[in-house]
Amino acid sequence: MDPTVDVLRKRAALEQCPPGSHDRDVALFNLAMALYDRFVKGQKIDDLDEAIALLHDVVELRPSGHPERSSSLHQLALCYSDRYDHQGVVADLEEAVTLGRAALELRPRGHPNRAISLNNLACDLQTRFQKHTRMCDLDEAIVLHREALELRPSGHLDRSSSLHELAFCLSDKYGKLGVIADLEEAVALGRAALQLRPPGHPNRGISLNNLVCDLKRRFRKRTRTCDQEEATELHRATVELHSSGHPDLSLSLHSPALCVSNKYDNQGNIGDLEEVVTLGRAALELCPPGHPKRGVCLYNLACVLRMRFQEHTTVCDLEEAIELHRAALELHPSGHPNQSSSLHSLALCLSDKYDNYGDIADLEEAVTLGRAKLEFCPPGHPGRDTSLHNLACDLRMRFQKHARMCDLEEAIELYRAALELRSSGHPCRSSSLWSLALCLSDRYDNEGVIADLEEAVTLGHAALELCPPGHPHRGTCLYSLCCDLWTRFQKQTMRATVNLREAIKLHQYVLKLRPTTHPSHAVSLHDLAMCL
Repeated sequence: MDPTVDVLRKRAALEQCPPGSHDRDVALFNLAMALYDRFVKGQKIDDLDEAIALLHDVVELRPSGHPERSSSLHQLALCYSDRYDHQGVVADLEEAVTLGRAALELRPRGHPNRAISLNNLACDLQTRFQKHTRMCDLDEAIVLHREALELRPSGHLDRSSSLHELAFCLSDKYGKLGVIADLEEAVALGRAALQLRPPGHPNRGISLNNLVCDLKRRFRKRTRTCDQEEATELHRATVELHSSGHPDLSLSLHSPALCVSNKYDNQGNIGDLEEVVTLGRAALELCPPGHPKRGVCLYNLACVLRMRFQEHTTVCDLEEAIELHRAALELHPSGHPNQSSSLHSLALCLSDKYDNYGDIADLEEAVTLGRAKLEFCPPGHPGRDTSLHNLACDLRMRFQKHARMCDLEEAIELYRAALELRSSGHPCRSSSLWSLALCLSDRYDNEGVIADLEEAVTLGHAALELCPPGHPHRGTCLYSLCCDLWTRFQKQTMRATVNLREAIKLHQYVLKLRPTTHPSHAVSLHDLAMCL
């Protein structure tokens, strides 16, 4: 049935059930469901807003003890979750979690709909984890997904969904804590989900994509070529699976682009990078203005164009990357879960542009965007160290341009904060040590405080220890440390010369006070001779 026709029929039915009618709650619920179905197909937010308003009325008419209260709470939670996905308003997500908990309480063990409530609440908790990075949300989501999986044994129609979602949560947990056992289980569950989604299954594409992501992460951890090759082949299979015009084709093109991008990162094959750009452009063409995935495609194509700029320094790539990032940022307004990523990447591009072409306006905008990005990364956020480091880099560049000590002081403060978050064993610790050393060396050059130079040398030694022969940044660390050591040598030599001259003058003065008849005359002559 046409969704609009269904809505009209359900409205007519509701008109037959005025307030106070025995079946008004049913009529309200049916109209809400018809509007929700039309929203799913047409993505018009007005339908979803009206469905939410109607379901609130339904909940009021189905108080505690009503046999259908749990279904009303469950559906209302689902609507709020969908609205959060579209508009990014955190209050909607919080409401979805609250309603989901209330629905689950009304569906104890043995209830036929407990599994679906477990699954949906777990998904909302994982979404909230991705927003706030609170491990308690992710841990609870994993517990709930495990229980749902137990209620969906082999042969259950929704088993593949539980396998897939649990794998997704464990992958997030690995990303947060780095425990390889979580990643291994995510791969195993992803494979099991894929087996239950053979060619022709509507969700086979998303299972392929997620399994590839986990294989890619395992490759980064263990550098087993088989994982990388399998990931690439699985995504190529996804492209073949989705014929032209398939609604998931843009995702299918986007995902292998990410996979090949990582292959380029590890092997440096320019052909891989060119393939990434081609796939990214193809994905974007399939996401015209208004498409829900357009922002993601704009963002990812911009990122690979920046990679190509870094390889070839072709200005048109950087200019296009900036243009695409600006377009993505417009689609990721305040409150959108991807806004912080867009701010961060646009700031990097503008910083690159200033570094290569020297337009101070680019650097000023990079600093502004970097500050905005840092606000999205409060203490405890996994990306805070990167935001601190990148903003500090831009502030140091601005100091080098304008020589304003406030910029240098802030850069030092930010670098120290980033270094605290990059403890021993962190892959970026050497970069933080080296960058902080550079700032302290700059401050010594401007203010002459020897403690800054001494700390710069200490940090430089520590950075060099983390950059053994063959490390791509060893040359830079060696050069910076050499400069600081030479500065310290010059300082110590100058100080020693001044002290020697002063000692000679003092010895000459003492000698005048000790004539030839003085018992210490010989000692004074000897001491003066040693200085000379």
